[in-house]
Amino acid sequence: MGYADIYAAAKADPERFWLEQAQAIDWVEAPKKALFDLGGDLYEWYADARVNGCYNAVDRHVENGRGDQAAIIHDSPITQSKQTITFSELQTRVARLAGALVDQGVTKGDRVIIYMPMVPEAIDAMLACARIGAVHSVVFGGFAANELAVRIDDCTPKAVIAASCGLEPGRVVSYKPLLDGAIEMAKHKPDCCIILQRPEQPCALIDGRDVEWHAALAAATPADCVPVEGNHPAYILYTSGTTGAPKGVVRHTAGHLVALNWTMKNIYNVDPGDVFWAASDVGWVVGHSYIAYGPLVHGNTTIVFEGKPVGTPDAGTFWRVISEHNVRSFFTAPTAIRAVKREDPKGEELKKYDLSCLRALYLAGERADPDTIVWAQDMLQKPVYDHWWQTETGWTIAGNPAGCEALPVKIGSPTVPMPGYDVQILDEGGNPLPAGTLGAIAIKLPLPPGTLPTLWNAEARFRKSYLTTFPGYYETGDAGMMDEDGYLYIMARTDDVINVAGHRLSTGAMEEVLASHPDVAECAVIGASDPLKGQAPVGFVCLTKGVNRPHAEISAECVKLVRDKIGPVAAFKLAVVVDRLPKTRSGKILRATMVKIADSEEFKLPATIDDPAILDEIREALRSIGLAQG
Repeated sequence: MGYADIYAAAKADPERFWLEQAQAIDWVEAPKKALFDLGGDLYEWYADARVNGCYNAVDRHVENGRGDQAAIIHDSPITQSKQTITFSELQTRVARLAGALVDQGVTKGDRVIIYMPMVPEAIDAMLACARIGAVHSVVFGGFAANELAVRIDDCTPKAVIAASCGLEPGRVVSYKPLLDGAIEMAKHKPDCCIILQRPEQPCALIDGRDVEWHAALAAATPADCVPVEGNHPAYILYTSGTTGAPKGVVRHTAGHLVALNWTMKNIYNVDPGDVFWAASDVGWVVGHSYIAYGPLVHGNTTIVFEGKPVGTPDAGTFWRVISEHNVRSFFTAPTAIRAVKREDPKGEELKKYDLSCLRALYLAGERADPDTIVWAQDMLQKPVYDHWWQTETGWTIAGNPAGCEALPVKIGSPTVPMPGYDVQILDEGGNPLPAGTLGAIAIKLPLPPGTLPTLWNAEARFRKSYLTTFPGYYETGDAGMMDEDGYLYIMARTDDVINVAGHRLSTGAMEEVLASHPDVAECAVIGASDPLKGQAPVGFVCLTKGVNRPHAEISAECVKLVRDKIGPVAAFKLAVVVDRLPKTRSGKILRATMVKIADSEEFKLPATIDDPAILDEIREALRSIGLAQG
């Protein structure tokens, strides 16, 4: 069945389509109905079913004779260690940890915060919660104490599972003092903390509250899987919280199992037994969907990687992992590929490895600029698929369904909407726009299974954030357009569409042009306030390694390039060379913060920023071109 038929079937009869997809999951009680309309634009999927997420990810594979297959491969170039865990071993590990949680009084519906680095025990922790019906909330390891405290107070966990430390190239990040500080700050106090002592930096434990991981497991009786309702929350994942209080995205158990299982073959084109690698972190949605749940539910081997795209030890580390572990499909963020390209523009490191096992590279997490896609295609000689989704949706909104029908790639487009997503381009009044017109991207309700049904304890905020701007639609917050063939183009966050003298212009389109300059490795465009035109675009460019030409010369070429390709309407006059761009730990460029610096406005330091020192560098660069004078 080709893409068009699959998409049409899901649109014509979603009830039938999603009940059919549900047959691939093992149920305690199978759903008799797929969609439940709660009224007021609120929906749930498979609410009448009973199921267990951990059973589907682990136990059923053991029972079906796959116990000796690798479930998790841990590869840590930082500790120079590798470990393979079979499904049978994973079942034993997870059942014992689940038993340890039960010993601490954790039961179905209780929340557990997980604060862990990229180690297999982080996956054990997620699955142990799912096993007993506890609701996990993973917080990115090393998050500041006050940010962790906010999350503790919001989801009120019975327990915390943490590690003593995380490892970065050349440094150890102490987690335990951050955790202790967060608990001290928080109004809510967890009953216990289970602490994994890492040999690189063991920590002191607090009597009566902290339990050492291995001691807790040794004393525990393995726990069985607890059936939960289809609409029971599997987890809460807080969005990055770059502005205001973080939002707790809720993921219901049944819908996410069905949707993620469908994607593994249809989008990522892997069969059970194949090795799948998402180079992300368990703290982000990609880590939930495509390091932990998706691959394991589908019966794939998943890779847990503790390292960086460059510097652990070099720009060839991705290619080594793919070659060594026989990876079939590889998923990472465009920013990671740009880092590799900047460090190794000619692909010398890549040539050292046999990548014949790899079928395709998948990119998501931010806009994949055409220059990065073309470079990766040229270097890998494999398909490179951009795809677009969000923390809120949990899986692909628009992508290339390579496992059922690989559609022609149009560089700059994440391809087409996936089944269940009725994507529309709307004007400010909520009216559909014709093909080729830039507008707000919205999705007609209901959203498909696996997407957020609400925010944790914040229905009013859920409505305000996503449902009120365009009644009957989910507002994505992204701007873009659709072409005559139904291919979607994501041009910017809605906030990044700038208004220059009455013209609505996409910063993404300008970034595409800048990225095409031969000396530019990475770039960002923001709209700074302009007394005459309302906003004026400002470009920031990072240069490819080895470029030694005068910066003023390169800036002038960049300005000319944008004016030639987009035209004088862009009013593009300012481009500045910088060493690096401010980013979140997941690789998203902090454009909104850069705008505030350019406009000399106060801002809250984003909780997710990778390195705050970069903001001073950005301020100096802006001052050099007459901005950020306040």
